[in-house]
Amino acid sequence: MFQITLLRRHLKREFFNFPCYYSLMELIFLDTETTGNDVKKDRLCQVCYFSSNDKKICMEFFKPPVPVSVKAMSITHITNKMLQDKGTFVGSDMCAELQKKLKAGILVAHNAKFDRAMLEAEGISVPRFICTLRVARFLDPKNLIPEYNLQYLRYHLDLDIEGRAHDAEGDVNVLRAVFLRLLAKIKKEEGLSDEEAIEKMIEISKNPSLFTKFSFGKYKDRNIEEVLRSDRRYLEWLLNTKLQNEEGDEDWIYTLKHYLNK
Repeated sequence: MFQITLLRRHLKREFFNFPCYYSLMELIFLDTETTGNDVKKDRLCQVCYFSSNDKKICMEFFKPPVPVSVKAMSITHITNKMLQDKGTFVGSDMCAELQKKLKAGILVAHNAKFDRAMLEAEGISVPRFICTLRVARFLDPKNLIPEYNLQYLRYHLDLDIEGRAHDAEGDVNVLRAVFLRLLAKIKKEEGLSDEEAIEKMIEISKNPSLFTKFSFGKYKDRNIEEVLRSDRRYLEWLLNTKLQNEEGDEDWIYTLKHYLNK
């Protein structure tokens, strides 16, 4: 059996108080730690998820089919020695349980594209999902938040939650808190019910983010619309560069095409 750890020692009481419809719309808050960041060749080595129905967190380490890179070890502190006696994810109880839950439930992840790719590499399909990264960007149309990584949002939003960065269990704790804050914001701004807000978040997550400012390069912090007027060739060069990159960058490709096609 995979490890189950109750969250009551980490989370405040309200984290367990779900609206009644959640029993019909199970949310699976999930984070993976992996052997690296290449979705084409790297694989998961730690999985942690929290089910809104079960109200408990499940976490387990797995021996991946490829070794953990030194770079990944330096970030997650998960080593190949730690995993050498672990079982594989495919064929595990957790794999079977997640397959069942994600078939009918909704995955919630930060940068869900990556976690979906890791799960799909293990044979698990993810038909419905919420990406808190894309929802956070959507709710900040003026790009006032400098960064959108999970831990930055944790402190930017002043969330009182425990969670060590680059640890699957810690990240799931923070993910839950970020999700609840985003849910409250979208409900208030658009006058939606809980269920309507979740459906809206699912719809937002399906589409690439549209940026309004550069967060890098020589035009960092400049409005893209402004740069388009003064240096259109830069946008054309950047788009060509993104398109040639094998990993691509869906959000920036979408954004650059949007402005260049105006």
